[in-house]
Amino acid sequence: MTTPEPAAPLALIDQVAEATARLVDSVKSMGNDAVVEPSLLPGWTRGHVLAHFARNADSLVNLLLWAQTGVEIPQYASQFIRDFDIEAGAPRPLTEQLIDIEASATRLAALARTLPDTAWAATVRIRGGREIRATDIPWMRLQEVEIHHVDLGVAYRPEDWPEEFLTRLLPAVTADLSAAAPPGRATFAVEATDIGFEATIGADAPTHTVTGPAHALAAWIIGRYPGDSLRGPLPELPAWR
Repeated sequence: MTTPEPAAPLALIDQVAEATARLVDSVKSMGNDAVVEPSLLPGWTRGHVLAHFARNADSLVNLLLWAQTGVEIPQYASQFIRDFDIEAGAPRPLTEQLIDIEASATRLAALARTLPDTAWAATVRIRGGREIRATDIPWMRLQEVEIHHVDLGVAYRPEDWPEEFLTRLLPAVTADLSAAAPPGRATFAVEATDIGFEATIGADAPTHTVTGPAHALAAWIIGRYPGDSLRGPLPELPAWR
């Protein structure tokens, strides 16, 4: 996903901590049987999403250590190990999941808060091989927590996303969508009626505009909302990466 303009990493780490606290509250409200119930992600139970929260935090610790030491440490040892750890962690009891989520989040936050400025300036590679700045890592984590919190299918919805998060998310996902638009595809515009954001998806003059609140537009673009409350013709979108 396109990264918005740089922000102070520790300011984003504070947002990650707040988002994690909301997530933990949601997990605490779940019953033990909820772990094996379907999430909103096809093929994943809620336990899969919970295991992913923890392992993603640990994977970002790897990248921060790479940035700090200069020694290459892959985000995940391999795709197989990543998938295996999520599958193995998914059926654990809720209490065990919660301990893992909180402990992994604490490890990530503790390392981030002690990282020197020189480390934040480093370049690392994420899963898939794309190079990023270390300063992008807190934004990556914030997206993981906020978006997958919705995927748990509990009480948290896109309309619960903080405005501070949405004002970064919506420009990022519209930029990604525009970059992925194939040549010749009809260009359209989006307009967030609540935060004054506008963007054009595609290279030509837009043929129409899709309007609605920022949370609905962002959730529609990333495949978390069918767009029922949006106005304007809704084109078919590619799967969100």
